[in-house]
Amino acid sequence: MPNTMETIYMILIASELSIGIWGNGFIVLVNCTGCFKRSIISLIDIILVPLAISRICLLCVISLDGYVMLLSPDTYDHGELMNILDVLWTFSNHSSVWFTSCLSIFYLLKIANIAHPFFLWLKLKINRVILGILLASFLLSLIISVALNEDSWYNFKVNHEGNITLKFKVSKVSNAFKQIILNLGAIVPFILCLISFLSLLFSLFRHTKQMKFHVTGSRDTSTEAHMRAIKTVLIFLLLFIVYYAVFLVMTSSYLIPQRKLRIMFGGIIAVIFPSSHSFILIMGNSKLREAFLKVLRTVKGFHQKRKSFVL
Repeated sequence: MPNTMETIYMILIASELSIGIWGNGFIVLVNCTGCFKRSIISLIDIILVPLAISRICLLCVISLDGYVMLLSPDTYDHGELMNILDVLWTFSNHSSVWFTSCLSIFYLLKIANIAHPFFLWLKLKINRVILGILLASFLLSLIISVALNEDSWYNFKVNHEGNITLKFKVSKVSNAFKQIILNLGAIVPFILCLISFLSLLFSLFRHTKQMKFHVTGSRDTSTEAHMRAIKTVLIFLLLFIVYYAVFLVMTSSYLIPQRKLRIMFGGIIAVIFPSSHSFILIMGNSKLREAFLKVLRTVKGFHQKRKSFVL
């Protein structure tokens, strides 16, 4: 039976998982429904849908990993299920970080005002640039995740083609180094994302400062919109940096003491970013925000009708 701390962990993970699936699922549902109705797919929809799907997968894998660790320790240490989870975790993490980086590049090209020839060229070719990054992100994530379980693929191939049984004995430390090296591959999109959002933040600060010199009295709506955008970017950067730092700690859990406690704590912190950022995206997108408020009004009206009926 799980102790008190483990029970609290499972409740928190289940709650964060529910919130994250609801928020990201709402993004997928609204964008896909809008595409079917209008038969037009915008570039932001093409980014948000795979990003939300990858985050749903990531949330499920992190949650399942924690539950298996607590409820079936033998399976967690030696089971074939963990090899599959490692592959899924690597793929969902890399694809999520890459798609987030793609989203940051999209916002940078759409919003920022940078008078550099290369930036202006990217701005003109934004559709090709974003679609190319999305495709490359998916392929890179797939290649890295398959490489994580390279030994199992080779073993499978030998058994079926040559009827030869080969056994690979890999120590936990070697396997841990392998996971760390593979997961460090996510540092490339992480740095790209940081550069994009920091550049966007700098552009917004500069533009807001210029607008203050031309506005007398109270701030106009445009200035307030820029300030809200700055706050949103700052919140995103904080959540993203914390997520990546915690994820690196979790992937190196083989090498540090109190592994179980660190994975539990890391899992609770790690799922905050993919869960909460979905609602930041909803509030920052006019179509998603309108659909979300419509759902809230519908739920509120249904609750009031039900209350009046009971009375």
